[in-house]
Amino acid sequence: MHREHHHSSRKLIFLTLWIMISVLLLPLVYSGSAVAQTKGGAVFVIPVDQEIEQGLGKFMERGFAEAVDSKAGLILLDINTPGGRVDTAEKLGKLIKDSPIPTVAYIKGEAASAGSYIALSANKIAMKPGSIIGAAALVDGRGNAITDPKTIAWWKSSMASAAEAGGRNPDIARGMVDSKTTVSIPEMNFNKENGQIISLTSEEALKLGYADHIASSEQEVIQWMGYSTDDVIHVERTWAEKAAEILTNPIVQTLLLFVGITGVVIELLVPGFGVPGILGVLGFGLYFFGNYIAGFAGSETWLLFIIGLALLILEMFIPSFGILGILGSISLVAGVVRAAYNMQHAFISLGIAFAAAVAVVAIIAVVFKDRGIWNRFILQERLTADQGFSSVVNRETLLGQRGVSLTPLRPAGTVLIADERVDVVTNGEFIAPDMPIIVSKVEGGRIVVKADASV
Repeated sequence: MHREHHHSSRKLIFLTLWIMISVLLLPLVYSGSAVAQTKGGAVFVIPVDQEIEQGLGKFMERGFAEAVDSKAGLILLDINTPGGRVDTAEKLGKLIKDSPIPTVAYIKGEAASAGSYIALSANKIAMKPGSIIGAAALVDGRGNAITDPKTIAWWKSSMASAAEAGGRNPDIARGMVDSKTTVSIPEMNFNKENGQIISLTSEEALKLGYADHIASSEQEVIQWMGYSTDDVIHVERTWAEKAAEILTNPIVQTLLLFVGITGVVIELLVPGFGVPGILGVLGFGLYFFGNYIAGFAGSETWLLFIIGLALLILEMFIPSFGILGILGSISLVAGVVRAAYNMQHAFISLGIAFAAAVAVVAIIAVVFKDRGIWNRFILQERLTADQGFSSVVNRETLLGQRGVSLTPLRPAGTVLIADERVDVVTNGEFIAPDMPIIVSKVEGGRIVVKADASV
């Protein structure tokens, strides 16, 4: 009996110790489990908050490269864009898909048009309540719908492929692009008919698998993806990229071209000011700088511009029947157009700037007509009588002087006056040789004589 009681006491002691050790070690075990669940590596946040064009593409490429160099654990794309160029979106989609770092698209506003393609290219999609994805129909620079079947088919296929790669219904992606495509959506008890374009709210996207999570903030998305919010790096635009964003605005580019054309032409036609020339070069310089930083322009655009400007200057001094001027204009226009991200926008901006520049240059040319370069090609000097110049020798000193006729005067002839042979005329009378004469009138170079009756 005593042995059984002793055995029971030992079991109770062991049980009590086990419970105490478990209670003490439980926080450590839980903590270790939590650490194991948190994935390592910094989180890089790259904003996609502007129109999708090549400038944004260069910025995102830099952000992805920095994330790779830093061995980041996650790239979060902070999306709020109305869309933009689909060719740029396709390149960015490839950049996202080929990234060795996991990606998540966080749509906090709208991911319209090309923006929806970028979102679908990420590994996961999270959306903020009230955000939108879809409406990816193709439009041109004026906002008019593109109806080319080949272009629509290509874009529709690209969207469907991106959706399918993420395990999403590709038919819905096609319905975001093509208004003529009919799509049945039983989950929402909705059928997309001809003429409609699919655009999904955050709740609809979550229900249809076009969003994986709804989150109110970036931090919530990061935690949902299993990463720590203690090491988050926001990729910022450099001052040059910020400047390029402003300088590539169509209105700003038109103003820069206007300043460039006006300043350079005024300096060429009315030299001596200096300020118009400086402003002109600065205008063109900022135009090319903005497009170069944005990734639109290459070094060849600068070369075309410099060659064009040089040819226009040579045309003013070397007669070439307009050939140098035409070649210079073509080179200049080619440089400006090639530097722009959109050829249509470039021609419109150039046309407006040129028309305004012509008006201003015409006014300047009239106001400063005495300083124009054309004065170099026009004889301005005048040899006036006040300066002692005369095209006719003044013979008024001969008036009243006497002489002798050397030839018959019928009525013109030659006389000798003070040992000088002088060509003269009479008023119609005939005077024989060796007859005395007297100068009766001098009219410029016309000397009139008559017979000297006093002899």
